[in-house]
Amino acid sequence: MHAAEELSLNQIQAFLEASQGIRFEGKTREEIYRWMEKVLVHHEYQGQGRRERGWLRQYLEKMTGLSRAQVTRLIGRYSRRGKVEVTVYQRHRFASRYTAADVELLARVDEAHETLSGPATRHILEREYQEYGKQQFERLATISVAHLYNLRQRPKYRQQRLHYTQTRPTPVSLGERRRPDPQGRPGFLRVDTVHQGDQDGSKGVYHINAVDEVTQWEIVAATPRISEAYLLPVLEAMLEQFPFRIVGFHSDNGSEYINGTVAKLLEKLRIEQTKSRPRQSNDNGLVESKNGAVIRKHLGFGYIASEQAEELQQFYRNYLNPYLNFHRPCAQAEVRTDEKGRTRRRYPLRLYQTPWEKLQRVPGVGEYLREGISLAVLKRIAGAMSDTEAAQRMQKMKDKLFQKIQATA
Repeated sequence: MHAAEELSLNQIQAFLEASQGIRFEGKTREEIYRWMEKVLVHHEYQGQGRRERGWLRQYLEKMTGLSRAQVTRLIGRYSRRGKVEVTVYQRHRFASRYTAADVELLARVDEAHETLSGPATRHILEREYQEYGKQQFERLATISVAHLYNLRQRPKYRQQRLHYTQTRPTPVSLGERRRPDPQGRPGFLRVDTVHQGDQDGSKGVYHINAVDEVTQWEIVAATPRISEAYLLPVLEAMLEQFPFRIVGFHSDNGSEYINGTVAKLLEKLRIEQTKSRPRQSNDNGLVESKNGAVIRKHLGFGYIASEQAEELQQFYRNYLNPYLNFHRPCAQAEVRTDEKGRTRRRYPLRLYQTPWEKLQRVPGVGEYLREGISLAVLKRIAGAMSDTEAAQRMQKMKDKLFQKIQATA
C-alpha cells in the first residue's frame, strides 16, 4: 500500500473495521521498522490520547504482521529513543583458546597415528612439546582429553582429516597351561598369529605379533607360511629385536606354536613356554587386543598375497616396530585389589606411556637388558625424531608398500 503511513486517524479506524480477518506482512525487518517509525512520527504518537494510541497500535499490528507484544516493545523503543531501529546485540563470547591451526595440527597428528584414543593422543601432544621442543604444540600440550574429542568434531578437523580405508586349537602336551606371572619384570611375551585372508584358493600372508606383558613392547613380523620351515627364522629374528632378554613365551593352542620344533627353539634359548587355559579368554587378551588396534588398523582386512611377506617384514622391522615402541603411547593399567579380594583395573591419564617410557621406569631395568643394549643406545633411537615425525615417516613408507602390493596384485 502506497502512503499507508499518511492515513488519517478516521481512515485508520474505518480500515480496521473493514479489514477483520485480513493480515499483512512486510518484506524485511528493516523495512517494517522504517515504516513503523514513519507512522508514529506522522501521527505524533506521543501527543495522542489513549483511544487514538490504541487505533495506531492495532493498525501497526495489522499492517506489519507483528504480535501485540512486539509492537508494544517497538513503540516503547520509539518513545525512549525517537527511532524504531534494529538493535545490534553484542553477545558475550568466551575467548577461543585453540585456533584453526591447532585443529589442523591435531588432524595431522591423528592422521599420522591412525587416530589413537584421547588419552594416548594427549600424551603424544604433551611429548611433542616437552620432549621434542615443538613450539606449535604449546597449546595442545595442555588440552584436556574431553576437549580433544570436541576439537575432533569441528568442521575444520573433518575437512583436514583423511580416512583410509582364528586358528584351530590343537590339543598337544607341549607347554604348560597357565597364565604367566611376570611380577613386574619385562621379558614375558604374549604371541599370536593374524591371517591376511584367502583369495581364489591362495593363502594370504601371516602376521606374527609378540607383545611384552609388562612394558607392552611389541614386535610384528610377517611370514608367507606358518609351517616350521618358515616360522622358525621369523621367530628367531623377532626375539632378537626385543631390547631385553626373553623369559617367557605364551600363546594360544595353535599348532604353529605348540609343536616340537618351536619347543626345541625355546628350550635352546632357555625360554619358558606356556599356553592359554580353556575358558579363560583373557589369558592372551593383551596380544589379541593389539591385533585389532595395530595390525588390523594399519593393514586392514583385505587380502595380501604371501609373496609380499618379505616387503612387509622390511616395513615392520625398519618403520612400524620402532614407531610402536618409541612413539606410540599405550594404556598401562593400574591394578587395585579391594577388601573383598576383587581386582579392578583403571587406566588413568598419567599411565599412558610409550613402551620405551615404561621400560625406563622398570626397577633395576639394566639387569634385564640384552648384551650390547643399553639405555643410552635406546635413548638415542627414541630422540632421533618426534612421535609425529616417526608416525608420518611410517605412514609414508606404508603408502609406498601398498602401492607395490597393488601393482603386483
